[in-house]
Amino acid sequence: MKKIFFTVLLVLLWTVSGGIAGDLKVGDSASDWSLPDTNGTMYTMQNWSGKVLLVNYTDPDEKDMNEHFTDAMKKANDDGLLNEATYTGIGIADCKASWKPDALIRSFGAAKAEKYKTVILFDYDASLRNAWGLREDSANAILLDKNGVCRAIVRGRVPDDQVTQLVQLAIDLQRP
Repeated sequence: MKKIFFTVLLVLLWTVSGGIAGDLKVGDSASDWSLPDTNGTMYTMQNWSGKVLLVNYTDPDEKDMNEHFTDAMKKANDDGLLNEATYTGIGIADCKASWKPDALIRSFGAAKAEKYKTVILFDYDASLRNAWGLREDSANAILLDKNGVCRAIVRGRVPDDQVTQLVQLAIDLQRP
């Protein structure tokens, strides 16, 4: 009886702590946010409503951690496998995680925006990191379907052996 009681107690504590942490998981609807770009223009997920959305949420000190993955997504886009009408990739800088001044982070962001022809946003107070339970001092890749449901999330470096699968998932999610 004690064993069952403690097992149930552990399961309840695990469930409650997961709910409190609010970690975004595959199958969850992603909570919305509002973040500025380098010009101060505010964006929300609604700006890309109806599109597959790749969110690269990164500590500026680790800005190149998932470049291999982002380059693979860019290649799929350049090859016409990702359609701009149904897919968008964006970057979000976790400014609070970095010691770098915000002006320097915005400069890095502008360079990435140019390289990938995308929007780079800035999370100055780590609100999105906290809301989605993302990894601090790292990179995070989140793939949302057209309805804003998380279909893949990698906290940290995207493993080399998962890059092709994630690119294919983004391609597949574009289908009606």
